[in-house]
Amino acid sequence: MSSTEPDALLGPADIRDLAAKLGVRPTKQRGQNFVIDANTVRRIVRTAEVRPDDTVVEVGPGLGSLTLALLEAADRVVAVEIDDVLAAALPATVRARMPERADRFALVHSDAMQVTELPGPAPTALVANLPYNVAVPVLLTMLERFPSIERTLVMVQAEVADRLAARPGNKVYGVPSVKANWYAEVKRAGSIGRTVFWPAPNVDSGLVSLVRRTEPIATTASRAEVFAVVDAAFAQRRKTLRAALSGWAGSAPAAEAALVAAGISPQARGEALTVEEFAAIAENKPEASA
Repeated sequence: MSSTEPDALLGPADIRDLAAKLGVRPTKQRGQNFVIDANTVRRIVRTAEVRPDDTVVEVGPGLGSLTLALLEAADRVVAVEIDDVLAAALPATVRARMPERADRFALVHSDAMQVTELPGPAPTALVANLPYNVAVPVLLTMLERFPSIERTLVMVQAEVADRLAARPGNKVYGVPSVKANWYAEVKRAGSIGRTVFWPAPNVDSGLVSLVRRTEPIATTASRAEVFAVVDAAFAQRRKTLRAALSGWAGSAPAAEAALVAAGISPQARGEALTVEEFAAIAENKPEASA
């Protein structure tokens, strides 16, 4: 398909041709599965509610399927790609298939975990098909480093999607659920089948929507202090909080005192607590070990 035809998006044959030209074989260690279905990437852009004034950051653009769909809808797209071959090829793909939008595209050749600034206007949205092995740390890092990101839609392994969107009391509620909730209102936003990927993964994928809180969690504790409580609580998730937080507090009695001061039962478990309750515990950390 040439760029003069109405649809500039990549189809299955385009993806395979591009990969063959570049000598690219999707690698397991990078969790690479390329989306080969134009309807799916358009659905992702719609679900993400990308607006004409948005600056969208995309992590792991691969061969550019989602990148092109984002460029159709957003004002500007900044793609962060770690793979040398893919990073070198993507600008040319954009120029060939969407020449009229090429000046609205920027590539950052880097590991997303190392990126501390992006070119151009501050990003307002994050939309990405995240490799399953780094999905949670990349997502949390981007939300921390770029507070201008108001809306996020990520495609991740279904199991990770469930964890991110889980509520207190759910058996998969854990560290990712609480930390994502620190930044945003989180919900599942759909499922994606295996056949839209090349190679087809052996797991299903899910979409997760994160809308940044307009008001941050009301607490005097810092993010790092709250996250330290979360990490401690779930490191031994079967234990009561009195026991699980004993190392964090300095002793079991000190943990109990902090919990009581926060209005939380020392016999509760981490999986029952909201992010606000973890913040309340952090605020009441005993002075001696603070």
